[in-house]
Amino acid sequence: MGLLNRTQGDIHFCGESIRNASPHRIAQMGMGFVPEDRRVFTDLTVMENLEVGRQAIRQDAPHWTPEKLFRLFPNLGEMPHRPGGQMSGGEQQMLTVSRTLMGNPYLVLLDEPSEGVAPVIVEQMANMILQLKREGLSILLSEQNIHFAELVSDRAYVLENGHIRYQGSMAELAADEEARRAYLAV
Repeated sequence: MGLLNRTQGDIHFCGESIRNASPHRIAQMGMGFVPEDRRVFTDLTVMENLEVGRQAIRQDAPHWTPEKLFRLFPNLGEMPHRPGGQMSGGEQQMLTVSRTLMGNPYLVLLDEPSEGVAPVIVEQMANMILQLKREGLSILLSEQNIHFAELVSDRAYVLENGHIRYQGSMAELAADEEARRAYLAV
């Protein structure tokens, strides 16, 4: 998302280099980021958090409204006036995803969505990712939980010390016992 300088190469998004673009410019272009550590505004309500993320409707990108997000995450719909600081970790994770979607992105970077949340929330997050894919949203998932990744991913890239050690379809990785033992400790 432009938070660290690249040492080599180039990154293009929507036909434009983002190598030297600031994080806010990358977001304006239609890339959303859901951080692992949630970063909700604890003093703002659910609705206020969603409003912070609102951006204009983008051509050829799914359009998100609070009502549509509440269908995706019914828990949030039951607490529109609750401050973010008075929510569970799983509810905060849902709120962070929802706030990002209010930007109507073309691509969402999801960083460890299953980290530190209850199993029922992990299941909801998997269903949410599958729904986002059906909506036509592109997702880049960074996830250490291989079982979660298998539920929602089409392709897999295993990184080790900044290098790609494995790439292929998720089904190929799931079937490759040697690669799983070598790279995933499963």
